[in-house]
Amino acid sequence: MSSVSADQLEVTRLGEGPPIVFVHGSIAGAELTWRRQHVLAERWTLIIPSRPGFGASPALPRNDFEVEAELFAELLGDGAHLVGHSYGAVIALLAAAKRPEAVLSLTVSEPGSLKLAGTPEGEQMIANGNRLFAAREAIAPADFLRFFRSGTGSSRVTPEELPEELLRGAELAMAERPSWEADIPLDELAAADLPVLAISGGHSPVFEAVCDTIAERLDGQRVKIEGKGHNVTETGTAYNERLERFLDGL
Repeated sequence: MSSVSADQLEVTRLGEGPPIVFVHGSIAGAELTWRRQHVLAERWTLIIPSRPGFGASPALPRNDFEVEAELFAELLGDGAHLVGHSYGAVIALLAAAKRPEAVLSLTVSEPGSLKLAGTPEGEQMIANGNRLFAAREAIAPADFLRFFRSGTGSSRVTPEELPEELLRGAELAMAERPSWEADIPLDELAAADLPVLAISGGHSPVFEAVCDTIAERLDGQRVKIEGKGHNVTETGTAYNERLERFLDGL
């Protein structure tokens, strides 16, 4: 059982209309990850929680996709669209499997569920990640962050001195359960027959393969939005228009 409950999470709510629950990834919190999606509040109710340890949300002993999936499954309420990015996409996939009846649709961008790639490049990326995490106690947070971002293809620049919020994000990432350890229940999700959209950033054959697998196994839509590498939500208008086209077509 989680030491943090869903009602303890800091949640920003914007707009009116059908609800969308957003799940951010590692390092960057909810405000930075979804800042370019705030315009969607013109037509939708945006439910933007901060994961444990981020913002004003209480911390877990260790961030863990399985534990957090329980929290986000509860935040779906009586029913909502679910959107996740990176580590948050892994959480979203697991949350959808826990409460498929409450998921109006599922959108994931660049999930960290690297085992789904099923390629030698994916295996190498996992091996590199394992080496980084094995050495994390000997690495300064800024250096860990640079290695981590380089491995994911992040478009963000890491400053020499980390501001407090970024330092906190790096420390949480260093301690969290690696996303590639997740076993995504694709058979269960396929049986739930949810509307699914998988989005990649067109920069990494591994993330392309992960998104291909999700779209194929879940009979979902598949799109590539280039320009911001792993940080596909930062494409703003391009991301928002494609998300709304998907939601409007349901």
